[in-house]
Amino acid sequence: IASALRDAGFEVIYSGLHQTPEQIVEIALQEDVDVIGLSILSGAHMTIFPRVLALMHEKGLDDMLLTGGGMIPPEDAKKLESMGTGRIFGPGSSTQDIINYIREWAATHAIQAP
Repeated sequence: IASALRDAGFEVIYSGLHQTPEQIVEIALQEDVDVIGLSILSGAHMTIFPRVLALMHEKGLDDMLLTGGGMIPPEDAKKLESMGTGRIFGPGSSTQDIINYIREWAATHAIQAP
């Protein structure tokens, strides 16, 4: 996903594997990002997404998009979205759909996107 976003003209800060929610939010603050994208294949999505979202709220990052995907069942994706995440992409989602979603989100939030 990171490569596809870069190829589409986005600046991507790849933080690497196995970052804690605290590390993710700290990196987002330091790098002044507009979007946090998480790829979770471990099954821990119902723990990690809510924790990142809570930390974002604590740090006043309510104008930042939290999105992502992985091996996330549709019912869990709906729960996460109802908690306040952006769109959650499940298995089989196309990279073009993800790129389009982020561009559309940026346009509605007056953010310059490629």
